[in-house]
Amino acid sequence: MNRNLANSFVGPMRLQVYLAHAGVASRRAAEKLISAGRISVNGAVVLVLGTKVFPQDEVCLDGVAVRLESCRYYLALHKPAGYLCSAADPQGRPLVGELVPKDIRERLYTVGRLDYRSSGLILFTNDGTFAAKVGHPSAGIVKEYVVEASGPIPHRVVEDFVQGVLVEGVQYRAKEIERLGKKALRILLVEGKNREIRRVFSHFHLHPVKLCRIRIGPVPLGDLKPGSLRALTESEYTELMKGPGY
Repeated sequence: MNRNLANSFVGPMRLQVYLAHAGVASRRAAEKLISAGRISVNGAVVLVLGTKVFPQDEVCLDGVAVRLESCRYYLALHKPAGYLCSAADPQGRPLVGELVPKDIRERLYTVGRLDYRSSGLILFTNDGTFAAKVGHPSAGIVKEYVVEASGPIPHRVVEDFVQGVLVEGVQYRAKEIERLGKKALRILLVEGKNREIRRVFSHFHLHPVKLCRIRIGPVPLGDLKPGSLRALTESEYTELMKGPGY
C-alpha cells in the first residue's frame, strides 16, 4: 500500500511530527535532532520540542532543507543473500536500496535489518512513525526464520535456545522452535537481537549455511522472488501497527 499525502499539511504541525513525515527520522529520533540544535526553522535554530511549523516555513536539518514527502510507502522486499542493509558500503558491495524501483523518488529505509549473508523478508518505508513502531522490540512482533546448518543440530541447541542461552554476556531466547529435519529448524523470535541466530549457532559450534526470514508478524514472504518487492496490504499495515498477536 501507499498513502498520498498531498494537501495533508495545512498547519500548524509540531516540528518533530513534521520531521517524521518528511522521512528524516522517527518522532523520538527527531526530538533528539531538535535538542542537539541540528534543526532550524526560517534560519533560526529551534531547541524547543513541540514548536509549531506552518506550510510556508523553511525547515532545515544541518542547513539542508527538508520537505514533506508526497507519498508514504510500505513495502515488503525479498532480500537476496549478498546484499547489505546499509545506505552505503566502502567495499562497494550490493545494497538493498538498489533493489527499490527508480521511479520511487522518496528516500526509503529498512525497518530492521538482515545481515549480509542472510536472505528473506525485510520491510521498506519512508514513514518514521511506522518504522519506529514496528522496528522496536516493545512492539512484540514475531519474526519467523528457517535456518539450515552444515551438520546435524543437537536437541540441546533447541532446548537451550527456547529456555534462554547466555552468549558473551547477552541473553538470547527463541519464542518457539520447530525441527524441520536433522539439519534444519523453524525459529520464531520476538526481540530479534543483532545476528541472534548466528551467534547462538556459533556458540554451539554450528554454522548456518542458509538463514532466511519468512515472516514478519502478519506479513509472509510467500512466493516473493529474491530481489522482488510488493506493497503491504491495508490489513498487514493495520495489524503491524497493532503490535503483538502473531
